[in-house]
This record gives sequence, C-alpha cells and structure tokens, in this order.
Amino acid sequence: MINFDDANKKGKEAMDAMLKNYSEVAKGFQAITTEASEYSKKSFQDVASHMEALSGAKSIETALELQTNFLKSSYESFVAEATKMSEMYADLAKTVYKPFEAPVAKGTGMSMPTAA
Repeated sequence: MINFDDANKKGKEAMDAMLKNYSEVAKGFQAITTEASEYSKKSFQDVASHMEALSGAKSIETALELQTNFLKSSYESFVAEATKMSEMYADLAKTVYKPFEAPVAKGTGMSMPTAA
C-alpha cells in the first residue's frame, strides 16, 4: 500500500534538492557571463589603447614593434581567459551532474569517482 506521508516527504526532499541545484547552476552561469563581459570590456579597452599608441607611431619599425607586442599580449590574454572559462564550465558541469551521482551509482552498482 502507498504511504502518502512518505511519498510527500520524498517529493519535498527531491524538490528542495532540485531547487538548490538550480540555484547553484544559475550562479555558475551568472559567473561565466560576468567573466565573459569583463574580458570583453578589457579586450575592447586594450584595442582602443593599442590603436591610440599605433596612431602616434613615428616610424614603421615602431609600428611593427607595437603591433607585435600587442598581438603577443592579446594571444596570451586569450589563452589565459580560455583556460579560466573552460575551468568554469567544467565546474558548472560537475554542479549540474551532482544530483545524479548517487542515483546513477545506485543503479549501476558502481561508485562514482570523487574530485581530488
């Protein structure tokens, strides 16, 4: 026979867990959006500063040196940002998957690896 009190309790627990996870996922997406926005602003400011410096170059050699330094720093900045964003997405994926770890482990009879 169905015990409605137990079913109600389990349903409430599941809903609370889902809402908590949803909140964590929303925070993760918000952090990623904020990071992308800040990187875009910084990138735009860097380009504006570079164009200003480039327009004041007195020789081709100076312009080439400015351009080379700008490209190098832009590339390094992009790689660092891409690494940071990939880590943020990996953390978000772990957060999304967290509620499913226990049921999957229980259903498959396997223990899930833990993050170090």
